[in-house]
Amino acid sequence: MAASQTLQLSSLNNVEILPIQVIDVEENKIQEPALDEFDYSQRGQWLRAAVLGANDGLVSVASLIMGVASVKNDIKAVMVAGFAGLVAGACSMAIGEFVSVCTQRDVEISQMKREKRERSLESDENDEKLPNPGQAAVASALAFAVGAVLPLLAAAFIKQPKVRMAVVFVVASVALVAFGVVGALLGGTPVVKSSARVLVGGWMAMGTTFGLTKLIGIDHGMQI
Repeated sequence: MAASQTLQLSSLNNVEILPIQVIDVEENKIQEPALDEFDYSQRGQWLRAAVLGANDGLVSVASLIMGVASVKNDIKAVMVAGFAGLVAGACSMAIGEFVSVCTQRDVEISQMKREKRERSLESDENDEKLPNPGQAAVASALAFAVGAVLPLLAAAFIKQPKVRMAVVFVVASVALVAFGVVGALLGGTPVVKSSARVLVGGWMAMGTTFGLTKLIGIDHGMQI
Protein backbone atom coordinates (compact mmCIF):
# COMPACT_ATOMS: atom_id res chain seq x y z
CA MET A 1 0.00 0.00 0.00
CA ALA A 2 2.81 2.40 0.86
CA ALA A 3 4.44 1.75 -2.50
CA SER A 4 1.16 2.34 -4.39
CA GLN A 5 0.51 5.60 -2.49
CA THR A 6 4.04 6.73 -3.30
CA LEU A 7 3.43 6.08 -7.01
CA GLN A 8 0.12 7.96 -6.93
CA LEU A 9 1.72 10.97 -5.22
CA SER A 10 4.59 11.05 -7.70
CA SER A 11 2.17 10.84 -10.64
CA LEU A 12 0.07 13.67 -9.20
CA ASN A 13 3.19 15.78 -8.82
CA ASN A 14 4.06 15.17 -12.47
CA VAL A 15 0.57 16.16 -13.55
CA GLU A 16 0.72 19.39 -11.55
CA ILE A 17 3.86 20.56 -13.35
CA LEU A 18 2.31 20.40 -16.82
CA PRO A 19 -0.29 23.21 -16.42
CA ILE A 20 2.46 25.59 -15.31
CA GLN A 21 4.42 24.94 -18.49
CA VAL A 22 1.34 25.36 -20.67
CA ILE A 23 0.51 28.68 -19.00
CA ASP A 24 4.04 29.92 -19.62
CA VAL A 25 3.78 29.03 -23.30
CA GLU A 26 0.43 30.74 -23.60
CA GLU A 27 1.75 33.88 -21.90
CA ASN A 28 4.67 33.97 -24.30
CA LYS A 29 2.34 33.65 -27.25
CA ILE A 30 0.25 36.52 -25.95
CA GLN A 31 3.26 38.74 -25.37
CA GLU A 32 4.91 38.11 -28.75
CA PRO A 33 2.68 40.50 -30.80
CA ALA A 34 3.76 43.35 -28.52
CA LEU A 35 7.11 43.48 -30.34
CA ASP A 36 5.53 45.11 -33.37
CA GLU A 37 2.16 46.51 -32.50
CA PHE A 38 2.34 49.95 -34.14
CA ASP A 39 -0.72 50.57 -36.27
CA TYR A 40 0.10 52.69 -39.34
CA SER A 41 -3.61 53.27 -39.93
CA GLN A 42 -3.57 55.71 -36.99
CA ARG A 43 -1.69 58.12 -39.23
CA GLY A 44 -4.21 57.69 -42.04
CA GLN A 45 -6.28 60.83 -41.56
CA TRP A 46 -3.61 63.54 -41.52
CA LEU A 47 -1.28 61.59 -43.81
CA ARG A 48 -3.96 61.22 -46.47
CA ALA A 49 -4.81 64.93 -46.32
CA ALA A 50 -1.17 66.05 -46.43
CA VAL A 51 0.03 63.73 -49.18
CA LEU A 52 -3.03 64.22 -51.38
CA GLY A 53 -2.91 67.99 -50.89
CA ALA A 54 0.77 68.32 -51.77
CA ASN A 55 0.51 65.97 -54.72
CA ASP A 56 -2.61 67.69 -56.08
CA GLY A 57 -1.07 71.14 -55.67
CA LEU A 58 2.10 70.13 -57.47
CA VAL A 59 0.40 68.29 -60.33
CA SER A 60 -2.42 70.81 -60.79
CA VAL A 61 -0.27 73.94 -60.95
CA ALA A 62 2.53 72.28 -62.92
CA SER A 63 -0.01 71.02 -65.46
CA LEU A 64 -1.66 74.45 -65.59
CA ILE A 65 1.68 76.13 -66.23
CA MET A 66 2.54 73.62 -68.95
CA GLY A 67 -0.84 74.11 -70.60
CA VAL A 68 -0.72 77.90 -70.59
CA ALA A 69 2.91 77.92 -71.70
CA SER A 70 2.03 75.73 -74.69
CA VAL A 71 -0.03 78.55 -76.24
CA LYS A 72 1.39 81.67 -74.57
CA ASN A 73 5.02 82.69 -74.10
CA ASP A 74 4.30 85.62 -71.79
CA ILE A 75 5.66 84.89 -68.32
CA LYS A 76 3.02 87.11 -66.69
CA ALA A 77 0.18 85.02 -68.12
CA VAL A 78 1.85 81.84 -66.90
CA MET A 79 2.43 83.17 -63.38
CA VAL A 80 -1.06 84.66 -63.02
CA ALA A 81 -2.65 81.41 -64.15
CA GLY A 82 -0.43 79.42 -61.78
CA PHE A 83 -1.18 81.66 -58.81
CA ALA A 84 -4.91 81.53 -59.51
CA GLY A 85 -4.65 77.75 -59.62
CA LEU A 86 -2.85 77.74 -56.27
CA VAL A 87 -5.50 79.83 -54.51
CA ALA A 88 -8.48 78.10 -56.10
CA GLY A 89 -7.02 74.65 -55.52
CA ALA A 90 -6.15 75.28 -51.88
CA CYS A 91 -9.66 76.55 -51.16
CA SER A 92 -11.22 73.65 -53.03
CA MET A 93 -9.11 71.08 -51.20
CA ALA A 94 -9.88 72.61 -47.80
CA ILE A 95 -13.64 72.75 -48.40
CA GLY A 96 -13.75 69.28 -49.90
CA GLU A 97 -11.72 67.77 -47.07
CA PHE A 98 -13.82 69.54 -44.45
CA VAL A 99 -17.09 68.28 -45.91
CA SER A 100 -15.71 64.78 -46.35
CA VAL A 101 -14.39 64.48 -42.80
CA CYS A 102 -17.55 66.01 -41.35
CA THR A 103 -19.59 63.35 -43.12
CA GLN A 104 -17.27 60.66 -41.83
CA ARG A 105 -17.49 62.10 -38.32
CA ASP A 106 -21.30 62.12 -38.41
CA VAL A 107 -21.36 58.50 -39.51
CA GLU A 108 -18.98 57.47 -36.73
CA ILE A 109 -20.96 59.39 -34.10
CA SER A 110 -24.16 57.65 -35.17
CA GLN A 111 -22.41 54.29 -34.99
CA MET A 112 -21.01 55.10 -31.54
CA LYS A 113 -24.46 56.02 -30.27
CA ARG A 114 -25.86 52.71 -31.45
CA GLU A 115 -22.99 50.82 -29.84
CA LYS A 116 -23.38 52.80 -26.64
CA ARG A 117 -27.04 51.83 -26.35
CA GLU A 118 -26.21 48.19 -26.97
CA ARG A 119 -22.94 47.81 -25.04
CA SER A 120 -22.95 50.82 -22.68
CA LEU A 121 -19.69 52.21 -24.03
CA GLU A 122 -18.22 55.37 -22.52
CA SER A 123 -18.39 58.34 -24.86
CA ASP A 124 -15.27 60.09 -23.53
CA GLU A 125 -12.89 57.46 -24.84
CA ASN A 126 -14.61 57.30 -28.22
CA ASP A 127 -14.67 61.08 -28.71
CA GLU A 128 -10.87 61.14 -28.77
CA LYS A 129 -10.85 58.80 -31.77
CA LEU A 130 -13.14 60.95 -33.91
CA PRO A 131 -11.57 62.68 -36.95
CA ASN A 132 -11.07 66.44 -36.78
CA PRO A 133 -12.58 68.21 -39.84
CA GLY A 134 -10.82 71.51 -39.20
CA GLN A 135 -7.42 69.88 -38.82
CA ALA A 136 -7.86 67.87 -42.00
CA ALA A 137 -9.02 70.95 -43.95
CA VAL A 138 -6.09 73.11 -42.84
CA ALA A 139 -3.57 70.34 -43.49
CA SER A 140 -4.99 69.75 -46.95
CA ALA A 141 -4.97 73.45 -47.91
CA LEU A 142 -1.44 74.06 -46.63
CA ALA A 143 -0.14 70.93 -48.29
CA PHE A 144 -1.72 71.96 -51.59
CA ALA A 145 -0.12 75.40 -51.33
CA VAL A 146 3.30 73.90 -50.59
CA GLY A 147 3.08 71.60 -53.57
CA ALA A 148 1.80 74.36 -55.86
CA VAL A 149 4.58 76.80 -54.93
CA LEU A 150 7.30 74.52 -56.33
CA PRO A 151 6.42 74.79 -60.05
CA LEU A 152 5.63 78.49 -59.63
CA LEU A 153 9.10 79.17 -58.25
CA ALA A 154 10.65 77.06 -60.98
CA ALA A 155 8.93 79.10 -63.69
CA ALA A 156 9.27 82.56 -62.14
CA PHE A 157 12.95 83.22 -62.89
CA ILE A 158 13.28 81.75 -66.39
CA LYS A 159 12.52 83.91 -69.42
CA GLN A 160 12.93 81.43 -72.26
CA PRO A 161 9.63 79.53 -72.73
CA LYS A 162 11.08 76.14 -73.71
CA VAL A 163 13.66 76.18 -70.95
CA ARG A 164 10.94 77.25 -68.50
CA MET A 165 8.74 74.29 -69.38
CA ALA A 166 11.68 71.89 -69.15
CA VAL A 167 12.64 73.19 -65.71
CA VAL A 168 9.05 72.98 -64.47
CA PHE A 169 8.83 69.40 -65.70
CA VAL A 170 12.08 68.38 -63.99
CA VAL A 171 11.24 70.13 -60.71
CA ALA A 172 7.77 68.61 -60.68
CA SER A 173 9.16 65.13 -61.37
CA VAL A 174 11.71 65.34 -58.55
CA ALA A 175 9.07 66.66 -56.15
CA LEU A 176 6.65 63.88 -57.12
CA VAL A 177 9.27 61.26 -56.32
CA ALA A 178 10.00 62.97 -53.00
CA PHE A 179 6.30 63.03 -52.08
CA GLY A 180 5.99 59.39 -52.99
CA VAL A 181 8.97 58.42 -50.83
CA VAL A 182 7.76 60.44 -47.84
CA GLY A 183 4.27 59.03 -48.10
CA ALA A 184 5.59 55.49 -48.34
CA LEU A 185 7.90 55.88 -45.33
CA LEU A 186 5.21 57.42 -43.15
CA GLY A 187 2.60 54.91 -44.23
CA GLY A 188 4.81 51.82 -44.10
CA THR A 189 4.25 50.94 -47.79
CA PRO A 190 6.79 49.93 -50.49
CA VAL A 191 8.85 52.98 -51.47
CA VAL A 192 9.50 52.11 -55.11
CA LYS A 193 5.90 51.21 -55.86
CA SER A 194 4.53 54.31 -54.19
CA SER A 195 7.01 56.67 -55.86
CA ALA A 196 6.48 55.16 -59.29
CA ARG A 197 2.72 55.43 -58.96
CA VAL A 198 2.88 59.11 -58.00
CA LEU A 199 5.45 59.96 -60.69
CA VAL A 200 3.62 58.25 -63.56
CA GLY A 201 0.34 59.83 -62.52
CA GLY A 202 1.91 63.30 -62.51
CA TRP A 203 3.49 62.74 -65.93
CA MET A 204 0.15 61.68 -67.35
CA ALA A 205 -1.58 64.78 -65.99
CA MET A 206 1.06 67.20 -67.25
CA GLY A 207 1.32 65.53 -70.66
CA THR A 208 -2.44 65.43 -71.16
CA THR A 209 -2.89 69.07 -70.17
CA PHE A 210 -0.04 70.23 -72.37
CA GLY A 211 -1.16 68.25 -75.41
CA LEU A 212 -4.85 69.10 -75.29
CA THR A 213 -4.28 72.79 -74.55
CA LYS A 214 -1.76 73.11 -77.36
CA LEU A 215 -4.09 71.28 -79.74
CA ILE A 216 -7.03 73.55 -78.96
CA GLY A 217 -4.87 76.68 -79.09
CA ILE A 218 -3.47 75.78 -82.52
CA ASP A 219 -6.80 74.78 -84.06
CA HIS A 220 -8.68 77.85 -82.87
CA GLY A 221 -5.87 80.40 -82.84
CA MET A 222 -6.45 80.95 -79.14
CA GLN A 223 -4.80 83.99 -77.57
CA ILE A 224 -4.50 84.09 -73.78
